[in-house]
Amino acid sequence: MVKEGSTTIRATFETRAAADLAVEHLVQQHGIVRADIFVQSTSDSNTVGSTPSGGDLSHREGSRQDGALNGEIELSVEIASVIIADVQRSLGEAGAIRVSGR
Repeated sequence: MVKEGSTTIRATFETRAAADLAVEHLVQQHGIVRADIFVQSTSDSNTVGSTPSGGDLSHREGSRQDGALNGEIELSVEIASVIIADVQRSLGEAGAIRVSGR
C-alpha cells in the first residue's frame, strides 16, 4: 500500500546486473532501506534478464549457456514523492530501459 506523499516506482532492466546496480544506487545515494526494494522477473519464469551480462558473457572456454534468459527484471520501490525525479535519474543511469510511477 502506498503511503500518502509517496509513490511506487517500477523500473525494468535487461540484466540482473543492472537491476543490482540500481539497488545499490537507491540504497547508497537515496538512503532507501534495501528490504523495501523488490526485484523480480517480469515473466513467470526464472531469469537473469533478457540479454547476457557479466558471468553470462563469453570467456576463455567459450560462451556460457546456463544463464536463464527468460525475460526482463523488474525493480519496484515505494519512495517519497519529492525524490521521484532523482530516483528516476538514478535508475536510468543504472541501465533501466523503462521507468514508471503510480
